[in-house]
Amino acid sequence: MNRLVLYRVLVAVGFIAGLGLASTVASQRTAASMAGAAETFISTLSSAQRQAAALAFDSDDRERFHYIPVEMFPRLGLKIEDMNERQRQAAHDLLETGLSQIGFAAAVDIMDLETVLGMLEENNGRMNRNPEWYFFSLFGEPSPRGTWGWRVEGHHLSVHFTVVDGEVVASAPSFFGSNPAEVPEGPKKGMRVLARVEDTARALLSALSESQRTVAVLADVAPNDIATEAFSMVHPLGPGGIRASDLTSRQRAMLMDVIDAYTSMMADDLATQRMAKLEEAGTEDITFAWAGQAERGGKHYYRVQGPTFLIEYDNIQNEGNHIHSVWRDFNGDFGRDVLREHLQARHGPRRAAGVRVSVVVPTPLDDLGAS
Repeated sequence: MNRLVLYRVLVAVGFIAGLGLASTVASQRTAASMAGAAETFISTLSSAQRQAAALAFDSDDRERFHYIPVEMFPRLGLKIEDMNERQRQAAHDLLETGLSQIGFAAAVDIMDLETVLGMLEENNGRMNRNPEWYFFSLFGEPSPRGTWGWRVEGHHLSVHFTVVDGEVVASAPSFFGSNPAEVPEGPKKGMRVLARVEDTARALLSALSESQRTVAVLADVAPNDIATEAFSMVHPLGPGGIRASDLTSRQRAMLMDVIDAYTSMMADDLATQRMAKLEEAGTEDITFAWAGQAERGGKHYYRVQGPTFLIEYDNIQNEGNHIHSVWRDFNGDFGRDVLREHLQARHGPRRAAGVRVSVVVPTPLDDLGAS
């Protein structure tokens, strides 16, 4: 049973009482783990390394992210290449506080795919495919009761966490990509880092009736990339897709499997937090939409959109063997909504109204080529 289904069963039988209090306790517990791991990581760094890794909480860079190679989009932070073994272990320990075992394994495999890409592109590659070009950044001073954030980012991996007053209030955006989606040759032939992210959606598509497919499938040709690209602020995409209320009970469970493929990447408390928000907003209006080819190996795209969140996925580049997938929260990305409430409570409406909301507009991907 996946975690989202289990969560709903627990709610139904009454095991999760006082959901708001439970969510607060869970987010505080995770925040404390993050703060401890971040403090340990910082303690291993030299002064020069600390200067690279530690940024101000109100830095413009906190809401600046991307999933393309470093040469295309330079990052701030301390990269793994510049860490010794003790520092790398401390960095990995920090990453493990934000991700589940599944998510951490996916992150490590995504980094390792840079080595695979380097082999596949030998003599033809434009990029330096380096599995150690992933950057750890801290925003503000980590503390169990403080307000701060952190990020791990590089090619095809971008995870962000925001802590306010000792509670984890945001774990989005979270981006996981895979190139290749399936390793075609070499020692890792057949490896599929994001297999569940792809397979659960295709299974749902296959389970739809012909009439349901006419509603769910938006186009025969998939778009060039996810619509939200790497914009720091996103809004609900246009109408389209089939609503959860128009699915059978079996199909709804399959839709929840798609969602769980993303929530299960997060640490348990954060996954529960995402599920709670999703349930509170209501599941009836969640929509599933597909574009492109249905068979595996074909170019395709899908999205799952609810009142508060958006999942986007595409497998377009490299002849349908290159995945981009992301979870976005319309109001919760980078903790914006909670930060406004926090400032309003402490400093009044005028200060809250002045909260900076940056909208980073990256270079169009068409101008950058395949990533």
